[in-house]
Amino acid sequence: MQFAIRYDKKRPASHVDTCEAVARAAVALISSPEALEGEWRQAVDFWRDGRIRKLVRRARGQTRWAEVQTVPGVTVEQGGGAPDGEPGDEGVAGARAFVPAPVRPLGPVLKKLQVEGTELPDLHPSRTEGAVVTVGVSPHITMTTGKAAAQCAHAAQLAWEAMDEPTRQAWQADYFRLRVEVVDAERWASNPGRVQVVDAGFTELDGPTETTRAWW
Repeated sequence: MQFAIRYDKKRPASHVDTCEAVARAAVALISSPEALEGEWRQAVDFWRDGRIRKLVRRARGQTRWAEVQTVPGVTVEQGGGAPDGEPGDEGVAGARAFVPAPVRPLGPVLKKLQVEGTELPDLHPSRTEGAVVTVGVSPHITMTTGKAAAQCAHAAQLAWEAMDEPTRQAWQADYFRLRVEVVDAERWASNPGRVQVVDAGFTELDGPTETTRAWW
């Protein structure tokens, strides 16, 4: 599954808002009517039966962000402004999850977007309160925004797949809002979460590494 995130050099979105938006977009896509019983079902089912790889690309500027909206998928936007809700220099986080497809050949729109080194400023902790799901990020590793967002999306997907139907419905009614936080070492050691994500170590991290957990 590929993602594009809005990348505005002048008004960048925050790291945590972007991670949350990517995770929400992933769940919104796999739970959509098109994925469950419509035109995306075959592609999504084939992808879910294998290794759930995710790649986060950056769409620089309004032109690229507008172009990615033409590729089938689901877009989530959140955040932006100042902490008190007033207009500010922080941009709105945007993430679009695309219907799973082979990495090669890549369509012309996504081919223009870069993957490696996607980093956004760590402006503040999550502002999301009262969410059904919390995704905890390991305190023992460092990841770029693109890598962290993909790992948070893995955790969100596994949470959606593991939870009971009433909880799924409650989460969907809340537009799949979730809270992403880097937990401290003590909590990481004591709370294994209800699902765990172990990265295979093909990019950024060396060897199998637990990156994120989720609880609800």
